[in-house]
Amino acid sequence: MKYLNEAVLAAVSAEEFQSRPPYPWAHIHNSLTDGGFAQLHETLPAADQFDKHVGAKRAYGQMSHDRYMLHYRAGLELPPTWREFIAELNGPEYQAFLRRILGNHRYIPTFSWHYAWEGCSVSPHCDAARKRATHIFHFNSHEEWDQAWGGQTLILASDKPLPTHSAPTFDELTVAGGHGPIGNGSLLFQRTPHSWHGMKPLTCPPGKLRKIFSVTLNIVTTQVLWRRIRGKDPDGYKLRAA
Repeated sequence: MKYLNEAVLAAVSAEEFQSRPPYPWAHIHNSLTDGGFAQLHETLPAADQFDKHVGAKRAYGQMSHDRYMLHYRAGLELPPTWREFIAELNGPEYQAFLRRILGNHRYIPTFSWHYAWEGCSVSPHCDAARKRATHIFHFNSHEEWDQAWGGQTLILASDKPLPTHSAPTFDELTVAGGHGPIGNGSLLFQRTPHSWHGMKPLTCPPGKLRKIFSVTLNIVTTQVLWRRIRGKDPDGYKLRAA
């Protein structure tokens, strides 16, 4: 089975992506094939496989990004559907798409599932410089999520320059776009010194979870090389699961 919808990805305009304010981003509808989305949604990892992150200290005074998180490493036990999808994301067709949209680099993808519950939020932040871009795939169905509960990843803009290493609030920024978490779609955005993004607190009922799969597109930096020497991936995790 094919998972990535190659015709849809081929139709994404690199020129429009790169010229879109306030920084390069695109919401890609039907980024997966219908069958691929259905199979991946049906076989999502269970939350009891995840680490629970609550109250973790972040740099520059930013608020904790509370969530369940599962970071992919070689050897992680996964259904065949997810192993096949990750193989596609590591394959030549996806790399060619990234080079066309983001520039001619070698991209080192890292993968993680994020589930969030009532009250969880993602404070406005810019990603580390090694992260050339992030590609977020949404995995909530219309039956299990109400858009009124929130969960959109917000593309944020500022009327004045803000230091990348700072902690602005949502009130200091304006929303230029927001997408997710329902249905077969994905959000691709490129890291810049002002690529502010975040998610406001969820208002879903207890027991409901916002579910995304995040692909981080790393480029080779001194930090990435040093982590590799120590047997770690670009995100700092050991290359193989225990």
